[in-house]
Order: sequence, then structure tokens, then C-alpha cells
Amino acid sequence: MQDCKRVVAVCLSPTHRLSKTPALEIRAVAGLGIEGDAHYGATTQHRYDKRKAPDRPNLRQVHLVESALLDDLGSRGFDVRFGDLGENIVTAGMSLTALPEGAILRIGAEARLQLTGLREPCVLLDRLRPGLRAAVGQKGQGAKPFLRGGVMSRVLATGFIRPHDEVTIEMPSPPHRPLGNV
Repeated sequence: MQDCKRVVAVCLSPTHRLSKTPALEIRAVAGLGIEGDAHYGATTQHRYDKRKAPDRPNLRQVHLVESALLDDLGSRGFDVRFGDLGENIVTAGMSLTALPEGAILRIGAEARLQLTGLREPCVLLDRLRPGLRAAVGQKGQGAKPFLRGGVMSRVLATGFIRPHDEVTIEMPSPPHRPLGNV
């Protein structure tokens, strides 16, 4: 039996800090991101990227992670809760990092998010829990690590997102490109 693709938790933070606070619902706004979140905006809001290229389009409006990642970290002794990795949305029943660039997630009745890339685990993770950054990064083939820090997306259609909302995936036209770092 295939797992139901769904939202497990939603989180936001009005200030630039690693962890976000769980909420009952969040509102995704087309072209801007999560209303009330520090990364809300049409241009990059990530502090490091904003210093380098303040007019660059915001490809990191919404951060999503899989509940399986949080479960794995917990089984390895890391006390990690919803929002601790900086995610806005926690999902279950799908492998987000296996989806191609441009895949669209329809969430709930109206929200639509387009995947833009992988989130590279931030150095701040080790300040939250020593060793967490290495635990989120996982060795892949060759010297390049496979990143499990979740995926980044931009909002295509405005809508509320709540825990238990169903998620459907629309694949982009072939050829599919794997997600790269953004």
C-alpha cells in the first residue's frame, strides 16, 4: 500500500533564525512565499545571498523536508522537532529530494509550489545540535555528499496550507533535471 502524500506540520518565523515555530496553518502567497515568514519576498531574503545579490529572484521562498528525515535523525539520537531545521512544511509519503527541478506540489485546495532545488545543510545546524549538519548530509557516490536538508520552492498559486492536507505531484515535461543546490 502506498503512503498518502500529505502535510505533517507547518512552521514559520518572522525573524531570521534557524528554527521556525509550528503553526496551525500558513498562507503561501504567489511569487512571495509564506506570509509572516522572514524569507517572504520576490527577491532573495537569505541573509548571505542578499548581501551578494540583493536583486536575485527568491528561489528559496518555501523550505520543505520529509518527516522520514526527522524520524531518522531521532533514531540516531538527535532531538529534532518540527521547524528545527528551518523548514516551513514537513511532508510524509514522498521522497522530495528525488523529484526533478520544476515539479509542482499541489497542497490543499489552492496552494501550488514549484521545486527549485536542494537546501544545503547550513553551518547553523551544528549550533542547534552538535554533529547535526553531518547527519543531514549523507555520502553519495564519489566525493559529493547527497544532501537531505530538504528542498526549496517558490509559490505559484496562493493558498492556505495545513497539517493533514493532501499533496499531489505534477511532473514537469521531460527531460527531467535533478535538483541542484540553490
